[in-house]
Amino acid sequence: MRSLVEAALADTDPDGPVRWHVISVLRERADLESFIEARRLCAAEGVEERLLGVDIMGMLGPFVDRTLPVLRFMAASEGDAMVLYSVLIAFGHLGDPRSLPSVIALAAHEDSRVRYGAAYALQHVLGDPPDRAGLEALRTLAADSDSDVADWASLGVALTTGRPV
Repeated sequence: MRSLVEAALADTDPDGPVRWHVISVLRERADLESFIEARRLCAAEGVEERLLGVDIMGMLGPFVDRTLPVLRFMAASEGDAMVLYSVLIAFGHLGDPRSLPSVIALAAHEDSRVRYGAAYALQHVLGDPPDRAGLEALRTLAADSDSDVADWASLGVALTTGRPV
C-alpha cells in the first residue's frame, strides 16, 4: 500500500497518469485497507496528501457510509481551494444526497474552482425528486460570473429538470 501511495504522490500532476492509475487500482480493490489509507491521507498536513486521500475516497463507493463523514468534515474545515474542489468532485462521484448540505454551503465559495466543483456535484446529489434548495443553488451557479461554472451548472439544470436555464 505504501509503495502505491508513494508512487501516486511522486506524480505531482493532479491529473497525472501514475496518480490516477494508483487511484484506479485502489478503486478496484475497494477494501478496508484502501479506505483506512485514504482516511489517513485526508488528515495529513500536506495539501498533496489530502488531495490524494480525497480522490481515493471519491472512488470508494462501497465505503460511502464511512467516507461521507470524512468528506463532510473536510468540506466544513478545509482551507485549500483545490482540496475543496476535490471534495466536491468526490461527492459527485459518490452521488449520495446526504452530501447535499455540504455542497450547497460551498456553492457560494469565493473561489471559482470550488464553485465549479459544486456545480458538478449538485446534479449528482440532488436526490429524486430534486431537492429545492439544491436546485436553487444550481440555478444560482448557472448565473455565475465565471463562464465555466455557469456552463456546467446550466448543463446540470437542463439534465435535472429537462429544461434549459
